[in-house]
Amino acid sequence: MTAYLLRRALIALPTLFGVVVLVFLMVRLAPGDPAVLLAGEFATPETLEAIRARYGLDRSLPEQFLIYLGALLRGDLGESARSRRPVLEELKTYFPNTLELASAAILVAVLTGIPLGILAALRPGSGLDLSVMVLALLGVSMPVFWFGLLAILIFSVELGWFPVAGKGTLAHLVLPAITLGINATALLARMTRGTLLEVLSQDYIRTARAKGLAERVVVFKHALRNALIPVVTVVGLEFGTLLAGAVITETIFAWPGLGQLLVGSILARDYPVVQGAVLLVAITFVLINLLVDLLYATIDPRVRYD
Repeated sequence: MTAYLLRRALIALPTLFGVVVLVFLMVRLAPGDPAVLLAGEFATPETLEAIRARYGLDRSLPEQFLIYLGALLRGDLGESARSRRPVLEELKTYFPNTLELASAAILVAVLTGIPLGILAALRPGSGLDLSVMVLALLGVSMPVFWFGLLAILIFSVELGWFPVAGKGTLAHLVLPAITLGINATALLARMTRGTLLEVLSQDYIRTARAKGLAERVVVFKHALRNALIPVVTVVGLEFGTLLAGAVITETIFAWPGLGQLLVGSILARDYPVVQGAVLLVAITFVLINLLVDLLYATIDPRVRYD
């Protein structure tokens, strides 16, 4: 296990380095002068030069990258050009909110999508199966921003059940979590149905039924465990996607998360915050994938890490 973890860590290093290089180049090659955005269009040339010198923008691109990489290796993500706070402090403020929202969304998806998929697989071709598949198709097809605005209109404006936007009580979390998790719910329902149907057609399941085992034991003890392996993979990947893709949901519901910070920083050309936020998302994604791989052995004892 230890050798496996070390091997995975070594594999992750080139990936993270690629993310660092890509984000560094993308934010700097974007059109516009960040010094003008920070100081305003009426700033004097002296002010603009001072800002460029402060953030190293007057140096060549390779020099900027080496300086950034050296600071990164020391654990220094730089200083936000907008708030003048360390980037690490900014991420500590906003990332827990995104983590809370993504965790609630994936919880909604797991508690709803997997049971719906199981019910559909146990009654293939029935009205229940057809209804679940139609709902899953709608869930996958619906744009997140459209569903979010519709949820606000119905449940906040018309019925008054939940707050329109912001973060505070548990009620503030309900609509953003459902909106963010709707696509993942539909995906898990389809995946669970498909894999469970495939497992239920295997010979060992027919043997278990021929031995007279109760259908509940056949499904939940023998079939579901094997069917959940690809589902766990999808759950892990979806959780990473939700962390990185919560931008639209956070914007619609004014949720103070990493997505809002990232959008504001991109518009302001706040390089240090953009680089730090994307790097944090990439590291989280790598860790989630590693956790998913480790869960395989728990679900399926045949999996080994030799």
